[in-house]
Amino acid sequence: MKSTYELAVLYHPDLEIDIDKAEAKGSKIVTDNGGEVTNKESWGKRKTAYPVKGHEHAVYVFYALELEGASVQKIESVLNITDEVIRFLIVKQDEKAQSKAASFRAKRKNPDADERPERTERSERSHRSDRNEEGER
Repeated sequence: MKSTYELAVLYHPDLEIDIDKAEAKGSKIVTDNGGEVTNKESWGKRKTAYPVKGHEHAVYVFYALELEGASVQKIESVLNITDEVIRFLIVKQDEKAQSKAASFRAKRKNPDADERPERTERSERSHRSDRNEEGER
């Protein structure tokens, strides 16, 4: 059964000019190992939080993948020996978190759909009763 994964790849910073070939090579590694790239997002050259293999910058590319669990180790072993890749991370996406994020995005796009009811007089009174005369809790 295929699962959804996200692959984050940090490419060598000198590849910024010719990143298309490196991205195609990354996609080919996935497809050669029985996976499918469903989405690809390139963030371009960015400063890393700390030096990675002696580089302070890297070209960030994120891939959304559909693949079998057994293919993950194969992809990792190929990425480990690929010269263009200085760091990578493959993460299995949590289906519950994905659906929760999608519903949150939908609510942000349409804020009128999820308005909170106004406070009633009773709830305000009970809130005030928690405080003493000086307004402290």
